[in-house]
Amino acid sequence: MLDFIYYPISAVMWFWREVLTFLGLPEDGGFTWLAAIVLLTATVKALLVYPTVKSLRSGRQMQELSPKIQALRERYKNDKEKLAQETQKLYKESGFNPIAGCLPMLVQIPVFLGIFHVLRSFNRTGTAFNGLGMTPEENRSIGNYFFSVEDVNSFLDARIFGVPLSAFIGMPEEQYAAFEPVDFTRLNIILVAVPFIALIATFTHLNARYTLNRQKQRQASGKVSAPTGDNAEMMQMQQQMMGKMMLWVFPIITIATGFIWAIGLLSYMLTNTLWTFVQTRIVYAAMDREEEKEEQERREAAQANAPKPGARKRDKRSKKQRAADQAQQNQQAQQVDRKAAERARSQAKKKKKKKKKK
Repeated sequence: MLDFIYYPISAVMWFWREVLTFLGLPEDGGFTWLAAIVLLTATVKALLVYPTVKSLRSGRQMQELSPKIQALRERYKNDKEKLAQETQKLYKESGFNPIAGCLPMLVQIPVFLGIFHVLRSFNRTGTAFNGLGMTPEENRSIGNYFFSVEDVNSFLDARIFGVPLSAFIGMPEEQYAAFEPVDFTRLNIILVAVPFIALIATFTHLNARYTLNRQKQRQASGKVSAPTGDNAEMMQMQQQMMGKMMLWVFPIITIATGFIWAIGLLSYMLTNTLWTFVQTRIVYAAMDREEEKEEQERREAAQANAPKPGARKRDKRSKKQRAADQAQQNQQAQQVDRKAAERARSQAKKKKKKKKKK
């Protein structure tokens, strides 16, 4: 059904394993296969560098547009259609594409599912966890998408810290037979998988903390405004809730579901998380430098255009515009004089009335 995903994923992994073998790494070595998975991850992340950078820039642009969007929501809170039109108009004028921020995540979902399926498909024994019920002999005699029968046998025989790469904590014991000879136990799998899971959860938390702290710093410096208007309190609560989810819920989900992830898939997840950890800091640092440079250029331009001390300010208006402005000023002055005269007459009348009463 999803062969259009599984074949490219397995092909890239196969390619890197062939490269590593050509460079002298053992053909059946567990670290050779592990390195192939890591390089597969790096390939995917490298292809997503441009969309990811665009996504991070889009996030900053969204923060900058937030006050204007909130103003539109207040202005058209009773007209949803008009609000949608004005919001799209604002996006178009600002060159902002809300879909750009979602692209890297949308691409990585099928990649994750593809790697999950391909690694699981090296062991198709048993019926649990969507197993095909093959015997160990049948499993070793059928290829796995782009991988040949020899590749399947090599992967099943490979070990990383004494554990097969497609083994996972919750793997039924009936599937152990695919890895003959069975030279490992569930405890061995746990001892290898748990550090992977812990590192993935930790770096997921650190990535979220870095992003949230940066957002708070930008708000404190005035570069990003806090929510305002009638719905400000609700929006702040939503932001806090999302922040807590990023900080705690996602890492907890990783820990809670870790028992179903194969060692090979955990290596993909850890590599992906570490890449994100480094890439986010590099991109944000570059964006901050660009922002500082733009701010410096604005200050220099303002300083260059400012009149020198003692210098007469140059009037850049046309003769016609100056005449129109002068006429408007004269009209305003006459209105002020008339109002002053009316107030004076009114006060004089009040004084006369007081004298008559006395």
